[in-house]
Amino acid sequence: MKYRRVGKSGLRISEIALGSWLTYGHNVDKEQTFKCMETALDHGINFIDSAEIYAKGKAEQLIGEFLARETVDRKHLVISSKVFWPMNEDINRWGLGRKNILTAIEESLDRLNTDYVDLYYMHRYDYTTPLHETVDVINDLIHEGKIRYWGTSMWTAAQLERVNAIAKENKQYKPIVEQPAYNMFTRHIELEIMKVAKTHGMGFTVWSPLAQGLLTGKYNNGIPEGSRASSSENMKSQITEEKLAQVRKLGEIAKSLNIKTSQLALAWILRRPEISAAIIGATRPEQVIENVEASSIELTSEILLLIENVLNNSPQWPWGYEPNVYHKDEMRK
Repeated sequence: MKYRRVGKSGLRISEIALGSWLTYGHNVDKEQTFKCMETALDHGINFIDSAEIYAKGKAEQLIGEFLARETVDRKHLVISSKVFWPMNEDINRWGLGRKNILTAIEESLDRLNTDYVDLYYMHRYDYTTPLHETVDVINDLIHEGKIRYWGTSMWTAAQLERVNAIAKENKQYKPIVEQPAYNMFTRHIELEIMKVAKTHGMGFTVWSPLAQGLLTGKYNNGIPEGSRASSSENMKSQITEEKLAQVRKLGEIAKSLNIKTSQLALAWILRRPEISAAIIGATRPEQVIENVEASSIELTSEILLLIENVLNNSPQWPWGYEPNVYHKDEMRK
């Protein structure tokens, strides 16, 4: 396993991180969850990513139970959580206002069975709360020792510019990381977000690096029973013949290198020095091992050119997501 700094901070994390979205506390039982986590640690992963909204707190709870094991040394791990989405019907139990963030961090720490989180992400941008209020409360939490560093998730370039300006102006802690979707089919951050984040010393911990399984090649011959696409119309709509044709060609490139298509896709992401880690989802320990091996794969310029010729795509926001529209629509619900 190789490790990278998170932006210009002093925090170092494994290039492959273990995520918990749509897996732990959702459709993977406790025993299998712990096996995946054990395998991750055994193979050098030191970063476990979560959020309070994942399985409505159950993902954090399972991670907390794992951290409580005598064989696990919490201080050697980087644990994250996120805040924004509604957790119940309380009108104040969502967003990035002071009241919700203070409530959310206490509940997350309790579920995670820890005194602090290493990374705390603002899970979306909150148009209803003054940004300086959010930065103020995060600054307080860092001084209290409840979080070590903070970051953003799915923020636009303009939003990143603004939050960094506010933190700098008030001599407060700046975010060190952005967590966007990023994979061979979702490349919107290459447009301007990467440049802006790099300017402000922010790294990237990217989610959905395998396009929810599409870039593993498992959908090449149809949708397997029990797969994510078999129960998700949104995911099913992303499996187009054009993308499948591209995945098959990528599979040929991977085969020529004697690696898996998934490993090629992860190595492609790690080609960018701006990336601090690719966050994988794993339901079986074997998947963890396979993905970890991508950390040791370096793609030549010739291979990267072949990949670009196959993709032949332009950077797009993920799954029809458009900033300023998506969030405001959510607010109206």
